[in-house]
Amino acid sequence: MTAAPLPSQTTPWNPRSAIWIGLLCAVAAAMLTAVVFFATGLAGREDSLRNRPHVVQAVRDLSRLEGASMHLERVIDLTDRQSRFFGLVQTEDAILLVAAVDVTAGVDLGKLKAEDVTADWETRSVRIVLPRPEVFSERLDSKRTYVHARTTGLLAKRDESLEGRARQEAERQAAQAAIDAGLLDRAGANASRAVEALARSLGYEKVEVSTAKP
Repeated sequence: MTAAPLPSQTTPWNPRSAIWIGLLCAVAAAMLTAVVFFATGLAGREDSLRNRPHVVQAVRDLSRLEGASMHLERVIDLTDRQSRFFGLVQTEDAILLVAAVDVTAGVDLGKLKAEDVTADWETRSVRIVLPRPEVFSERLDSKRTYVHARTTGLLAKRDESLEGRARQEAERQAAQAAIDAGLLDRAGANASRAVEALARSLGYEKVEVSTAKP
């Protein structure tokens, strides 16, 4: 006697199962898209961060780049006028100083900011805006600076700080005279050429270097 075949069993279709499967597929697709987008964006960001700070740090390493210097001479006539006997008698303590001053100017590259550099490694181009040139120092040349004359009136009190004040005034006047003669412009131009050469040594071909406006 042959056994009768068992009836086939089928799983009834559940609409809720279809919804869950659809949701899982959507979530998986969204996660995959996010991963691809994040990876692409991160790669681009790393490329950008790898290039721009590389230039910034290389330029900063030049530190205070002395671009130009100037030697000037100044004659300072400084007088300390004094009164005696309730203003009835006028007297003075005076000095005539011949000063030689060396004025140095340049660009402090330590002030360079990341936003001052725009670099594109793919096109080998970079644009750099340097800080404004400034006077770094004004130094008296002690071998060429001397007191030409010093006169103190009979009733005047000798002011021991008068020579020091005359030296300071000589430095101030020399620095201003150097600026008026274009020392800062020369310093900025020389610094720009030095930084351009540095950028080209890093592999950049299109290099634009300028200095910040006052």
